[in-house]
Amino acid sequence: MYPTTPDGRYFVVKGQLWRCSNPALSEEERQHLVHVLMDARRAVKEAKASKDAGQLRSARARVDAAKVALGERGPVWWSDGSPDYNRHKAINTPYADWYRSLAEQQ
Repeated sequence: MYPTTPDGRYFVVKGQLWRCSNPALSEEERQHLVHVLMDARRAVKEAKASKDAGQLRSARARVDAAKVALGERGPVWWSDGSPDYNRHKAINTPYADWYRSLAEQQ
């Protein structure tokens, strides 16, 4: 399991922040969207194997649409005006002290 920021907005992989899914989604809706995302990712793999550029563009657009619907891309799902640090190194964000404290706990 990856560490999640105290505010629940991001999880950290190899020092990089990745936006979490919108917690306001119902479990049923979230599961449906994850299924859609996995189907789209399989379509990307198939398109790469077939070397079909049009199919690949379409599949990647489906991945993006699913991630936007989940809240992992696109407009942020929080409403307090805080900026989005998705795909930033944790040490270069306001989460730096929290991130450093993870190493101290180990």
